[in-house]
Amino acid sequence: MDLYATFHFDAYPVVVVAFTGNQATEENFLQYLNDLYEAYDRALPFAYLFDAQNAVLPGLKFQKRQAEWLKTNESLMKQYCQGTAYHIPNPIIRTALKGIFALQQQPVPYKVVGDFQTAMQWCKDAVADH
Repeated sequence: MDLYATFHFDAYPVVVVAFTGNQATEENFLQYLNDLYEAYDRALPFAYLFDAQNAVLPGLKFQKRQAEWLKTNESLMKQYCQGTAYHIPNPIIRTALKGIFALQQQPVPYKVVGDFQTAMQWCKDAVADH
């Protein structure tokens, strides 16, 4: 299976989720959604940095699944996730993110930026502020 995203904990409490550029499939998107729980399993404050520089536009059904994940896990997110930064240089992918948030609001503070270092600093600040 070609992964949809990889998870990197070397900058913890910032967890970097790097989208691989592979198209979403039933199998790899489910794996991605399941992998999102790993940061929460630590039961400590953290921030997610979604690095979408290599992302491809997910199909509408996958956007809906992401929105459902946000809705289902809202209380968990509010408890541990101090914020989410999105490194999205591509305006088409930014539009897809807006579509997901139109289906379900992001339950924690977030920032969408075109530069990875800005996203990383925002995440570090989000965790430090809590």
